[in-house]
Amino acid sequence: MLHGGPMNALKGIALQVGATFLFTIMSALVRIVSDHVPTGEIVFSRSFFALFPLLALLAWRGEIGAAVRTANPLGHVARGTIGVCAMGLSFAALARIPLADATAIGFAAPLLTVMLAALLLRERVQLYRWAAVVVGLGGVVVMLWPHMHGSFDTPGHMFGALYALMAAAFTAGAMVQVRRLTQTETTASIVFYFQALAALAGLATAGWGWVLPSGREGLLLLTIGFIGGVGQILLTESYRYAPASVVAPFAYSAMLWSLLLGFILFAEMPPLLVLLGGAIVIAAGLFVIWRERQLGIDRTREEAATTPPAAPAP
Repeated sequence: MLHGGPMNALKGIALQVGATFLFTIMSALVRIVSDHVPTGEIVFSRSFFALFPLLALLAWRGEIGAAVRTANPLGHVARGTIGVCAMGLSFAALARIPLADATAIGFAAPLLTVMLAALLLRERVQLYRWAAVVVGLGGVVVMLWPHMHGSFDTPGHMFGALYALMAAAFTAGAMVQVRRLTQTETTASIVFYFQALAALAGLATAGWGWVLPSGREGLLLLTIGFIGGVGQILLTESYRYAPASVVAPFAYSAMLWSLLLGFILFAEMPPLLVLLGGAIVIAAGLFVIWRERQLGIDRTREEAATTPPAAPAP
């Protein structure tokens, strides 16, 4: 998880696609269990049970020490706070709007990251990438329109779409904070402290209406955390075998998985405008990735490894 390995593009791509598939399954399970389980309880389960596969891998590699060492504890707290907000909002969105809609709106995160990196990190963003951001945000407006139009008749959809957009904004903020942390912190510590802090934050909501899950719901909560943790490992590993500019575009396969799972599990078919807006956002995101590769501004493996796909998988 910490050390670079030999480049193997096909293996890196396969790991990225596998991670994206697992995160989409996780999102579908969140949508199922959110009918009866509060969001804070789901956040706790997602984070706490994800620690088990993560700690098992770290122990196998002898990297527990690297995971707990930190030179910037307050930076981890900031990243954890922003990431928990992103996770909670994405789960709240999944409880209110179709899986594919939430996934598509979440693709705004990389575009918002470009904006925040320019404003907060003083990164130089050239005109081409700014144009892609503007076009992509236009796609977000197209996706939001079906949920905003006639929203007084469907307030749940309106709030769900807004939660998804807010989750994308917080995800972008988390990406920026991760970039700061990589200056002093290892990948293992960034991943470990986020999962641990997110579990504590979820546990802190226990006084606000947690429920005793049924056997089925308990199994779903455990599965959500476990496959989320495995997905994070696969995502991290994908960047050991290929550069970010090679594997990152395959995170957009989440749109295909969400369409399939949404139709199979929930009989959901997103409106044409959502599909059109999603296509615009994906195209803009792919252009940004291509442009960064052309300019030689590939993100480091550590940054990308600790950033979930645009789908709500913080």
